[in-house]
Amino acid sequence: MSAQENKPTTKKFGKGERSVPHPSQKASKWYPAHTESAAKKSRKSIRPAKYRSSLQPGTVLILLAGRFRGKRVILLKQLSQGALLVTGPFKINGVPLRRVNARYVIATSTKVDLKAVDSKVLDKVAGDSYFVREKKSKKEKGEEAFMKQGEKAEKKQPTSERASDQKSIDKPILSAIKNEEFLASYLSSSFSLRHGQRPHEMKF
Repeated sequence: MSAQENKPTTKKFGKGERSVPHPSQKASKWYPAHTESAAKKSRKSIRPAKYRSSLQPGTVLILLAGRFRGKRVILLKQLSQGALLVTGPFKINGVPLRRVNARYVIATSTKVDLKAVDSKVLDKVAGDSYFVREKKSKKEKGEEAFMKQGEKAEKKQPTSERASDQKSIDKPILSAIKNEEFLASYLSSSFSLRHGQRPHEMKF
């Protein structure tokens, strides 16, 4: 069949005209019951996160969210996608090496010298694989599981590798904190707001 024969024909309709497509070009009246959904293309492009100028390594931060909210910590390094690597140090306020969101911190004017911190250990801790959670073991079934119901679950202890990394990073920071008067007590205290205090009018 030639292309000319497949062309739509014009037919008179009342006072006007309309074009009628050829039967071969008409849409099918029947459709498949199951259609395969096409994956949506993401229009967003991954760009490096822009940090505030106040978020520099060594700056004392106030955590606003999470388990340790209200605690004062020390910023160690800026990570990718808006995350920050911080430490308490653990000996002073109980905050271990953690990753926190840069949106939920307040940067203060207080800074701690980080020159003595080992950069190799810091790069090791900054990796994503370092903070991957261990997979939980499957629940036991049968008589053994029934006998263990009354027993208390064992507390999770940090691995020796993580404990040694924590100590190697915190040791030079603790020595720098001792040189500054009242800095240790400042880090150990928690931040909170009282009635009438407005954070946007305060200087940290």
